Amino acid sequence: MTRPSKALFPAVLALAMNVASAQAPLEPLAPAPAAPDAGPVDETPSLWLVELAGSPVADGGSLATARAEKAAFRAAAAKAGVALRERYAFDTLFNGVSAVVSQDDVGKLARVAGVKAVWPVLTVPVPETTPSEPDLLTALGMTGASVAGEELGLTGRGVKVAVMDTGVDYHHPDLGGCFGPGCRVARGWDFVGDAFNADPTSPAFDPVAVADPDPDDCNGHGTHVAGIVGARASAPGGVTGVAPEVTFAAYRVFGCAGSTTSDIMIAAMEMALADGADVLNMSIGAALQWPQYPTAVAADRLVNRGVSVVASIGNSGADGLWSASAPGLGEKVIGVAAFDNVAVMLSFFTASPDDARIGYGPAAGAPSAPTSGSALLSRTGTPTSSADACAALPSGSLAGTVALVRRGTCSFYVKAKNAEAAGAIGVVLYNNVAGRVSPTVAGSPPVVIPVVAITAADGVLLNDRIAAGPTTLTWTPEKASFPNATGNLISSFSSWGLSPDLALKPDLGAPGGLIFSTYPLEQGGYATVSGTSMAAPHVAGAVALLLEALPRTPAQAVRGLLQNAADPHVWWGNPGLGFLDNVNRQGAGMLDVPGAATATARVAPSKLSLGESQAGPSTVSLTLTNDGATDAVYTLSHQPALANGASTFTPSFFAAFADVTFSATTVAVPAGASAVVSATITAPAAPDRGQYGGYLVVTPEGGGHALRVPYAGFIGDYQSIQAMAPTANGFPWLARRVGTSFQRQGAGATFTLAGGDVPFFLVHLDHQVRALRIRIQDAATGRSWHDVLRRDYVGRNQTATGFSSIAWDGITTTAGRTFRVPNGTYVAVIEARKALATDADPVETWTSPAFTIARP
Repeated sequence: MTRPSKALFPAVLALAMNVASAQAPLEPLAPAPAAPDAGPVDETPSLWLVELAGSPVADGGSLATARAEKAAFRAAAAKAGVALRERYAFDTLFNGVSAVVSQDDVGKLARVAGVKAVWPVLTVPVPETTPSEPDLLTALGMTGASVAGEELGLTGRGVKVAVMDTGVDYHHPDLGGCFGPGCRVARGWDFVGDAFNADPTSPAFDPVAVADPDPDDCNGHGTHVAGIVGARASAPGGVTGVAPEVTFAAYRVFGCAGSTTSDIMIAAMEMALADGADVLNMSIGAALQWPQYPTAVAADRLVNRGVSVVASIGNSGADGLWSASAPGLGEKVIGVAAFDNVAVMLSFFTASPDDARIGYGPAAGAPSAPTSGSALLSRTGTPTSSADACAALPSGSLAGTVALVRRGTCSFYVKAKNAEAAGAIGVVLYNNVAGRVSPTVAGSPPVVIPVVAITAADGVLLNDRIAAGPTTLTWTPEKASFPNATGNLISSFSSWGLSPDLALKPDLGAPGGLIFSTYPLEQGGYATVSGTSMAAPHVAGAVALLLEALPRTPAQAVRGLLQNAADPHVWWGNPGLGFLDNVNRQGAGMLDVPGAATATARVAPSKLSLGESQAGPSTVSLTLTNDGATDAVYTLSHQPALANGASTFTPSFFAAFADVTFSATTVAVPAGASAVVSATITAPAAPDRGQYGGYLVVTPEGGGHALRVPYAGFIGDYQSIQAMAPTANGFPWLARRVGTSFQRQGAGATFTLAGGDVPFFLVHLDHQVRALRIRIQDAATGRSWHDVLRRDYVGRNQTATGFSSIAWDGITTTAGRTFRVPNGTYVAVIEARKALATDADPVETWTSPAFTIARP
């Protein structure tokens, strides 16, 4: 039986194990990010994907049959009185259409003949940029991509990489400078046009897509992604990406700002397949979903057709566990987490008496910092202040100085305005936790003095100098590389797994926090963006290198090679403890490009999804294949990783480890042969309803890169998670819509079903559910009047009080028949079937107050 070794963990191991045995959570040095709960937010979509019964072409269906089914659907929908506006029709990766449908008609839509399922079309925002300039070279060094290029000579030559994003500025010299045959960006299409914005909360909301053949980029995100995949520096100071000789296809699915939708993504996937892509990078996704969501299933079908698909796992780390995105959740997709870059290129000022360099990032919403001049530094608090500069400061107390202010309690805007009002001519904000922060001081009235941000350590340094005597700050026009305190740790924004079917996600990670790359020329040519969006193209570029090195590798096998070679990293919350970070956060670990390209052995399966622990230990078979030219002996061992507690929205951390035994701890494998070894993994007993994980390690004797197989599972009974958990605002509700809001209704409510006066059922899901059903019963007799709704694979809500609304028009269905429920008094019964429940398992139920249908 293997245990955590002293070689893996530092001397604090014994203490940590005692903590684990008491089941006390480990506390991170800085709190985990958490999304603010803005109260009850309606998360109900107005766009829907309608899946028809027949198979799409990618699964062996007939093109003629798929198109005939759509024609029949359109006729049936019109006959049923469903008011829909069709957007896209799909044949290859999905059989169906997407359409705009009012909330009142969604029930009718699901009842149209030939409809297999109705899926929400999810809105996907384009990630934001951050105002700092790390060096892409340090990121390439983190994954060994620089070694793959310089020592192995791999460039991605001959590999076609499709980038589905905001387009690509193909005029950029680092990306070839042209578009069309013979250019680096050889193919592409704009699905949406400049003005498109699918975010209904945006003042610039414009959901009308206007397609054209020019995939240029007015946003920047896609150009940045393409640069990471394969830019080639055209001049000193330019950017060289992971695979600088790939050929690109650019599929633009975003306008200049705002969001896209999942139906547009499927349309772009179908075009990527038709255009012969070898690799598809999707640095976008819809959070809180299932691997059965249509974009994930379409991506799996791409892999079956020979396209390696790489997708970001999402930037929803603040939304808690089970927050990963589709299509990254796809069973065959490489879902990628993000690690922070180890270095950052920053502007800097100097501080007396020794001209110490202090790297800073500018705060959004403030004037730019000067590039020359000096001023005395002042301070408004100390490194222990929790509410520094949150209250008004004495008038004139900071006159003519640059104020040093600690983060905490109130907004950056309040701090900056208070310093400005006290006479400061600039503000230096310093963090209250490790790492850098990218603040905004935007507000009204605006901040009119420069504001910059520095690390906590640099803030303490300046505080101590000010305390010792007059300290002068001198602005400079220069930039320099500075270490990043959170480098090589999982990024705070990176989404959490597992998948709701308990599949291990994410699959692996790559640098995504603070990455410098190409940007549209009209926006400066280069910029920094943070996100799993930046991690995915590191992996997409690595796949291109791998396909160049091993050209006969099938798309289904690429992920396994990358996972075997990846290197897990320590916990972001307190790296000094030495514990490996959660497998459901980092997957197999950091991408190792040369490790994958030069491997002479492989282990299958490359990851283990162990499911619930209540059935007892899991025994798995590992097939170890020696692809080398000589016989080899391998040693098997175990590296555990941290576990999470049960809380979804506020993750907790435990040093709770599985026990692992192997059928043999050393295995001799002849050249070109394989051997099978079994491993028995016993989950920790606690924390109940937590997620645990670790790594099975295969190390060649005599040296060489170790191979790893990540595993993860659920502690206890997965069905014990309460999906419809009571919320602070009391969901579920029986509700009436009044204007754009909902009013909760008690027993005795009456609905006429005329003029929009219909009952709504407001549902909150703490966890994804396998199926959601709403059925109607006579309030007095209990007679069933069948179903209002049946929906499979439903994602959870983003916040602890968010909800989805379902309208009922008085019609129910069962076994393909529809019923017009007569006037009378009824209750609605909402049934949630748990994520892995069978038909024999009990369902979670809620019964509404009795209400009356009284048609005039």
